[in-house]
Amino acid sequence: MTTATAMPLSGRAVLVTGASSGIGRAIALAAARAGADVAITYHANERGAQAVKEEIRSHGRRTLALHLDLADVESIRAVGPAARDGLGRLDAWVNNAGADILTGAGAHLSKVEKMDLVLAVDLRGTMLASWCAAELLGAQERGGVIINMSWDHATFGMEGTNPQLYGAAKGGVLTFSKCLARSVAPRVRVNILAPGWIATSFGEGLDDNVRHAVADSTPLKRWGTPDDVAGAAVYLASPAAEFLTGQTIMVGGGIVM
Repeated sequence: MTTATAMPLSGRAVLVTGASSGIGRAIALAAARAGADVAITYHANERGAQAVKEEIRSHGRRTLALHLDLADVESIRAVGPAARDGLGRLDAWVNNAGADILTGAGAHLSKVEKMDLVLAVDLRGTMLASWCAAELLGAQERGGVIINMSWDHATFGMEGTNPQLYGAAKGGVLTFSKCLARSVAPRVRVNILAPGWIATSFGEGLDDNVRHAVADSTPLKRWGTPDDVAGAAVYLASPAAEFLTGQTIMVGGGIVM
């Protein structure tokens, strides 16, 4: 028998941005397994988004895949109503999408180009999407929850140019989200996920010595997985977290405490 505990998102609808791969994909699939209908967005990887959509459908959930450009205000404004209309409701909005400055073409950008990209997408895009989410969810009788993605080391610091860039953007997301949580309560809750070293495409491309060093420096002695982050996201989107707002869950194995 299916129980409320086994299906913590039963009857709910969730929007996950940037869900064609990696952490976003894991969150979308975990939400579907937990009983939610799930709308996902993608920017360039339409094939990946369609594959995720089919996996969501295999769990018997309603779903749709929407194109989203976080650098385009009109694209951001359109995605929430499209997700709500497609699923019939919207209870949680997960702002997972972000710029990739570590792999592929993004890794070869200049420092200033990387800065402009990560601030435009990760910070500005998250802020704009959060405002849209707060307006949409706040207009509903039942309200809803926004979950934004930060970075555990934004509160701790790390040497290097890329960490400086991510720290600026993700630190901004963290403090913005706490201010927003105070601004839109009590109808809308806003919480933050702050992943650490997660085994995505970036980690797979690192030297074995670096990967072993990361695991050794982590109190839990391993890299995190996208599913680790997804589990925390499902919790924050569920009724079990309805008295939490403005809170940050660091999914980093204890490196930052």
